[in-house]
Amino acid sequence: MNMTNWFRKLIPILVLLFVMHGTVQAQMRIATVDLRKLFDGYYKTKQADAALKEREADLKKELASLREGHKKLVDDYQQLLLDVNDQAVSAEERDKRKRTAEASLKGLKENEDVIKQFVSQADASLAEQRRRMRENILEVIRTTVTARAKSAGYAIVLDSAAETPNLTPVLVYNSGESDITTEVLAQLNADAPREGSSPPQKSDPKR
Repeated sequence: MNMTNWFRKLIPILVLLFVMHGTVQAQMRIATVDLRKLFDGYYKTKQADAALKEREADLKKELASLREGHKKLVDDYQQLLLDVNDQAVSAEERDKRKRTAEASLKGLKENEDVIKQFVSQADASLAEQRRRMRENILEVIRTTVTARAKSAGYAIVLDSAAETPNLTPVLVYNSGESDITTEVLAQLNADAPREGSSPPQKSDPKR
């Protein structure tokens, strides 16, 4: 069999595959959802943001206290330096004060390391809490979107807010006819606390 005959026999198969593929696409229902709007509009996102801000404020207060204590150590060390150079006291007393000042300087440097470590751990803790919050909320959103899509018979749900690495929209055109953002957001916020109701108890930020 030469190449020409082989190609002629292959054409009907390719046409059949193309038609079948087009039929599947025609039967496939596609919906869109604005994931950014769902994330920002979900009441638990706002609760998580409030918890993060509260945690950040607590850490800032603790850091301010540490820095205030450090400032006192600096003032004490500077006073010790003045005492070391006091010519009104004996050389023995000045040597004693010098050793005290050296010990004070060592404690001062150790305290600086404590503050640096606190800042590093605080930043890491907030970043981890923010990451867990985002992942947990996105998981709830994905579960809700999946359930909604299945019940409505959609095979695929695309994020209409998605962007390429060049910050251009992934979806060049979207009529919005099959957008389920409003329905999903309403479902997500169905159990949101009413305004004026008692706020939820403060949760452990480490959880």
